[in-house]
Amino acid sequence: MKSSDRNLGIKEKIQLLAEKSINLKKYNLNSDTDYYFQNFPRLVNVKEKDRETFYPLAQSTWGSEEHKVILDQLKTGQLTMGKNVEKFEKNFADFFGSKYAIMVNSGSSANLIMIAAITLLAKFNFKKGDEVIVPALGWSTSFSPFSQYGIKLKFIDINSSTLNIDENKIEDAISNKTRAILAINILGNPVEFNKIKKICKKNKLLLIEDNCESLGARYNSKYAGSIGLASSHSFFFSHHIQTIEGGMITTNDKDICEYSRSLRAHGWTRDSLEKNFKDNSPLEKFHNSFKFILPGYNVRPNEFNGILGTTQLKKLPYFLKGRKNNANLFLSLFDKKNYCKVQECLHESSWYGFSLILDGNLKNKRDLVLNELFKNRIETRPVVTGNFLKNSACNFMNYEISGILKNVEDVDRNGFFVGNSHINLENQLLRLSEILEKLNKK
Repeated sequence: MKSSDRNLGIKEKIQLLAEKSINLKKYNLNSDTDYYFQNFPRLVNVKEKDRETFYPLAQSTWGSEEHKVILDQLKTGQLTMGKNVEKFEKNFADFFGSKYAIMVNSGSSANLIMIAAITLLAKFNFKKGDEVIVPALGWSTSFSPFSQYGIKLKFIDINSSTLNIDENKIEDAISNKTRAILAINILGNPVEFNKIKKICKKNKLLLIEDNCESLGARYNSKYAGSIGLASSHSFFFSHHIQTIEGGMITTNDKDICEYSRSLRAHGWTRDSLEKNFKDNSPLEKFHNSFKFILPGYNVRPNEFNGILGTTQLKKLPYFLKGRKNNANLFLSLFDKKNYCKVQECLHESSWYGFSLILDGNLKNKRDLVLNELFKNRIETRPVVTGNFLKNSACNFMNYEISGILKNVEDVDRNGFFVGNSHINLENQLLRLSEILEKLNKK
């Protein structure tokens, strides 16, 4: 910044910095920081307006509250995991009806720590060489933790309507080494828990949930993510609440909670709920400060993640209402069309995004459709990973396929999804419908 610029007022400084994309760290904004946080994100995007995506996959759920809590926390100097993470964990557990919640730095880490805890706890008898039944549609880090702990993956097909694991094909995949079922709630849509729980009870299997895409979804009166032995959740930018990075494990099992708290921080005892040594003598504290009991990691969140989580959780009902309103319009435009199939939601979905499986005149013409959507500035992605077995990561995993993966193959060839948001998407969805209708007529 030139010397002549230093006499500018705060508003002029921010405008100048926005135009020059200069790092703000070296400027002391002091009492004017509220103005900065309310206006700087808008100012820096002024020049990007003409290049914005018309229909993005995800949009920010932040407002001035999130900016303010970040600044307030920054001023305290306490940035590593502390009381704000603990507060968010308690609020999250209370909101979703779980006894315990353990925050980590991502949904992927939540899967890792959750599976590590369950396999390391002898009482579950889930060990190297055992099998877990999983759907062929899912995220890479839904599967990789099992492989990392020596558990064989047994892939089965999905239901062509709900896109979730096909509960009618689970029993055919069970062997004498099967110990668990992974229920992935796809794109906000809960699996058929009652049927799967009956299978688990009959065959003495563990039910584990990956709920990273389905925060706020309900199965009957219960939230998805509070039904299995343990569950993972994600707070990445594109998800229902956004904490920069972040994830959560929920469970009603105290041992899983204790193991997860230890595993997320080096495997030490310091974060135990019991904290037996907290009020002991200085020597006792010394000897217990670096005591390690598990082969742990370091996947801790920070205080920004925690305080953002508490702030966003208060807004979640509002976010879910906006997503549901968009979903109602989406279904009115695309359900029962002869050129596509949409995800069937038999329970209360939280509508992470909108999947379309091309059919009729548009079947096997996905590239044509995607190119047209790209021209119209509509972002698309595959439906999760499509058929996960087509990824070379599987070369490093011990796995088996049970039955024919017909439905997931159709999703892999003809499926894509577009985003959802708490913001009204009427114009975006109408444009999407118009484009697909034209392509169908051609």
